[in-house]
Amino acid sequence: MKRWPLFLIAAPAAVAVWSGWVGLGGLCGFGLVQPFPGIVSWRLDTAITLPVGVEAYGAYALGAWLSPGVPDRARTFARRSAIGALALGMLGQVAYHLLNAAHATRAPWPVVVLVSCLPVVTLGFGAALTHLLKNAPGAGLPVFPGAFPGDLETAPEVTLAGAPEVFPETVPGPVPHPALEAAPGAPRDRSPGRSPAPAGNGKQPGPATPDRLRQFYAADLAEGQVPSIRQIKRDWPVGYAAASELHDHLEAALTEP
Repeated sequence: MKRWPLFLIAAPAAVAVWSGWVGLGGLCGFGLVQPFPGIVSWRLDTAITLPVGVEAYGAYALGAWLSPGVPDRARTFARRSAIGALALGMLGQVAYHLLNAAHATRAPWPVVVLVSCLPVVTLGFGAALTHLLKNAPGAGLPVFPGAFPGDLETAPEVTLAGAPEVFPETVPGPVPHPALEAAPGAPRDRSPGRSPAPAGNGKQPGPATPDRLRQFYAADLAEGQVPSIRQIKRDWPVGYAAASELHDHLEAALTEP
């Protein structure tokens, strides 16, 4: 479908919403201020903060709600706050037009209190939603079934053409993280910023099982040392959270008899 009809729908709505919020802000005490007195002499009409903040957050939350791949917790927060922002925008338009039709020169104090809190509320909600989106479990890792511990029971069996099954037999110890993969038997290059050389056959490597981890870092464990999280990230193609899990596993392996 063509997207140009959306501009015909959005243009009059934007004009009406903008004028309504600016008019309501004027009735609630928003007006010209000098943000930097003694530095610059220009002035700013603070009434524009209402349409920019409230409607921009509504669009931001709506986009997070409807976008695929958003974690459930962030999607729930985005859905509720988007509906709340749209409902609040409608209430603001209704309040302005009622006051304008009554030829009021100032808004009642409950309306003033509510409107005055909107910039702070939108800032808090925007920061909270951004935090949920950026710090969701597995952020930055490939998204596929079985990528997180809670999905291991329902993860489908993954095989490669011309290669053995990716998941070997279960071995004692923690469940291997399917997103953590390294070439079995790959030579170690512990130079800063270098990763282990790929497997000679060029095939996709298998998962990082506990035995492979201990074999890969056997020299470090024999010296009573555990590689840092940063070193693990350089040796394995994983994110920070997965590298932290590997680091904890190696520390536990070091203390085992």
